[in-house]
Amino acid sequence: MGSPEQERRQLINVAYRLLGSLADAEDVVQETYARWYAMSGTDQAAIDVPGAWLTTVASRICLDQLRSARVRRERYVGQWIPEPVPAAPDADPADRITLDESVSMAFLVVLDAMTPAERVAFILHDVFRYSFAEVAEVAGRTPAACRRLASSARRRIATSAVPASPVSEQARVVRDFKLAWESRDIEALVGLLDPDATVVADGGGLVSALLHPVEGGRQVARFAVGLAERAPGLRLLERTVNGQPGLVTQHEGVTSGVIAFAITGGRVVRMWAVRNPEKLRPWH
Repeated sequence: MGSPEQERRQLINVAYRLLGSLADAEDVVQETYARWYAMSGTDQAAIDVPGAWLTTVASRICLDQLRSARVRRERYVGQWIPEPVPAAPDADPADRITLDESVSMAFLVVLDAMTPAERVAFILHDVFRYSFAEVAEVAGRTPAACRRLASSARRRIATSAVPASPVSEQARVVRDFKLAWESRDIEALVGLLDPDATVVADGGGLVSALLHPVEGGRQVARFAVGLAERAPGLRLLERTVNGQPGLVTQHEGVTSGVIAFAITGGRVVRMWAVRNPEKLRPWH
């Protein structure tokens, strides 16, 4: 068994999936370690599996944050989108998020619609393979109750899930979307968008952004072209966003937004544009 410090990456990965915010996940991990080092050496030595203790404590802190987040979200300006994470090969391995389907933006958005207890039960059991007895220690419920919570979460995912295109096809669609956007070709954009496509933006009240979703492929295409016309010099970069092909927008050399896509059948069905500068810190 490794030292408590070697558990950091696991804690970051659990906390990010539970909270949808890398900044909040880092705060949770810092608080978890503060509690560990506040204990006496005798108390630390009495813990058979430090990693399990750390995960339990971090998950409980996350559960408390998820419960209070409902109140904070009511005061949030505009739409709230989970904080996007880049592929960061140069980052300290202990700080990297493992990029898989459990951090795709579409998946995180569904997680955000769950109750805090459902989210904790599902993430810990289905994603990180903790037993329901271990989940029960975090949630303060019986193992049977946690099993029901995870089952309810699975039903939510099954109801909301849209089958994603293969990554190679997603990359092609994002590239074609970028080219059509740069050339302000509305018809080309419409051809790449599902008729019921939706774009949601998150500015957090700190920068200008849509307060409400734009719905409909042609409406989304017009919005994109209008944005390009209002922001001359806007640069689009193909990047990996939460493990999937996406775009980063730059204006005058500064990252101004990160766009995640849900693509199925070779067409864009959802776009999430994060413009809140507090959520773009890992992208600078």
